[in-house]
Amino acid sequence: MARRSKARRRALEVLFEAEQRGAEPLEVLRVRREKADLVVDDYVVTVLDGVVSHRERIDELLTTYSRGWSLERMPRVDLMALRIGAWELLYNDDIPDGVAVAEAVAMVRELSTDESPPFVNGVLGRLQKLKPTLLD
Repeated sequence: MARRSKARRRALEVLFEAEQRGAEPLEVLRVRREKADLVVDDYVVTVLDGVVSHRERIDELLTTYSRGWSLERMPRVDLMALRIGAWELLYNDDIPDGVAVAEAVAMVRELSTDESPPFVNGVLGRLQKLKPTLLD
């Protein structure tokens, strides 16, 4: 697995755990690092910072373009992958749009339900198509 793919996966795990615990993602990462003496790729922190700082706008867009699915109804893994994919797609110019979408789909293919890959692909595909009109 490529370095950034692993970093995205670790970021998804941290976001998932933070939501389950009602904690801040960077605090969860700090505790994980201390307890397990983990070496964490810098891109994990970049993703977490990005998702946290743009979460309100990302969630607004996901709510608008997920067609019939509220954030509360989505499987948590799907939501975390969507947040990461949306952040990379909309706010990280270093990642090509197609890579952002494909990586999010790959994560849910591995970690979530059979229905998740087409759902995540559809939502992020809509955001990709509308990207020029979505950025402030």
